[in-house]
Amino acid sequence: MTFDRELMKGSSSLIIMNILKDGDMYGYQLSKEMERKSDEQLAVKEGTLYPALHKLEQKGYIQSYIKKQEKTPSRKYYTLTEEGRQLLKHKNKEWSAFAKMINKMIGNEI
Repeated sequence: MTFDRELMKGSSSLIIMNILKDGDMYGYQLSKEMERKSDEQLAVKEGTLYPALHKLEQKGYIQSYIKKQEKTPSRKYYTLTEEGRQLLKHKNKEWSAFAKMINKMIGNEI
């Protein structure tokens, strides 16, 4: 299934932060994890992922660091900040309430 671009744009930060809550990741690894967790339905392109990561970093919800690799070039990893963790708790509650309301309105109560 192909998802509307605006729908993805509005939820990409929530998805990214939820994945990063389990551990630090570099961009490509993060995009692959998004695909895996969505049963291969969500293919995030660099043009969507990196601007979202940059925006989250500017707001202080995530931070990045460079990690040197032995046999490959250094990688930029992203980690959730404490402020990001607090926001994520709030946003997950908000998303659950919103999804419940939408499902109720369209006749798909959970």
